[in-house]
Amino acid sequence: MKGARAATVVRLAWRNIWRHRQRTFLLALVVAYASVATIFYWSLIDGYELSVLRAHARYVLAPVTVARDAWFEDPDPENGLRDLGPARQALLEAGVRRYTPRLQFAGLLTSPYLSEAAFPLGVEPDGERAVSNVPARVSQGRWLQGPGEVVLGYRLANRLDVRPGERLVVSTASLAGPRSLGLRVVGLVHAGVSSVDSSGVYIDLADARHLTGLDGATHLAADAPLGGEARVARQIERYLPAGLTAHPVWDLVGPIKTDVEAGKRLSLPIGLLLALFAALAVTSTLIVSVLERTREFGVVLALGMDNPALGWMIVLEGVFATAVGWLLGLALGYALIYYTSTHNVLGPFFQLYGEVWSEAGLTEEFYTRLSPVYAFYSLITVAVSALAAFFFPALRARRLRPSEALRWD
Repeated sequence: MKGARAATVVRLAWRNIWRHRQRTFLLALVVAYASVATIFYWSLIDGYELSVLRAHARYVLAPVTVARDAWFEDPDPENGLRDLGPARQALLEAGVRRYTPRLQFAGLLTSPYLSEAAFPLGVEPDGERAVSNVPARVSQGRWLQGPGEVVLGYRLANRLDVRPGERLVVSTASLAGPRSLGLRVVGLVHAGVSSVDSSGVYIDLADARHLTGLDGATHLAADAPLGGEARVARQIERYLPAGLTAHPVWDLVGPIKTDVEAGKRLSLPIGLLLALFAALAVTSTLIVSVLERTREFGVVLALGMDNPALGWMIVLEGVFATAVGWLLGLALGYALIYYTSTHNVLGPFFQLYGEVWSEAGLTEEFYTRLSPVYAFYSLITVAVSALAAFFFPALRARRLRPSEALRWD
């Protein structure tokens, strides 16, 4: 009998929401809007994190960087690796076969027209292809083949007014004292990453060693799958001697990491705010509905339905109307993030952001992320709306008396 009465209440609640279709559709649209906003926000934050991670891992830095602790604190060649043997051995014991030495230093670039400070990166031309996408993004000329050559970000080349085939002087003062070297520009990089295109300078490792006086390298760049950088770094660290550390790229992106983590922390209050907005619309509409249907509820009570069942019917009406909106929001939200995860719609906007804040390392292509967990995050709207319906309209319905309700005008 109890199960049959519950089934009756459910059927009545479902029929009631379709008796007032316009009201139900308006409620559904409000809830759908909140659900779409929640889904898109989370997809955007995760897409931003993935874009920053990919750009820094494959263009700006490396998936995993192995260096002395002192170099991470002060990235000067004097804190570099003079003997690469222990670091190489640790990588091999950790099962990492794709890695390459790098030597970064502060220098001055001088063309026939002007000079500009930069941070040239000495690399092994062939080894760099194993961990970086930069060699594949040379748009004019070619990648490095040996000493005596330099590859520049195309925007930096425009500022220096140099083209492939022209000469450029790189000067620095490091372990070997003041030194300069004339190099021939052989290629321009168009990576689509602002910091690379605007300040990228790549020279042969032998030239970097000659300029700085460091026979080894400042660090080793090790390969790792996207998202697995922290795991590979921990694996490498087990074999590193004291004084050497392996850092995943996410530990080295600086304020970008703080920016992403702040966005994720904001997701909870933003999600609650959207849910409360939808719940307020649902609750206010149900309160008006209860007031308008007071006489109808009096008749229902007089025919034998008790007040608790009537209250649950009101709650279920709110849940059903909210669920319809939530399902609509899921369909629209996932259609939206599927499109933006496969089409570069947001790329120009985030590239403009990257121009303003070059350290962000954002690429010209930006895609949102697709994950089923966003549906769970958006479900909070249904939960809050159901609770609001229980504590306000349903409580009023529970206190109704048939004699008073029938006289309601």
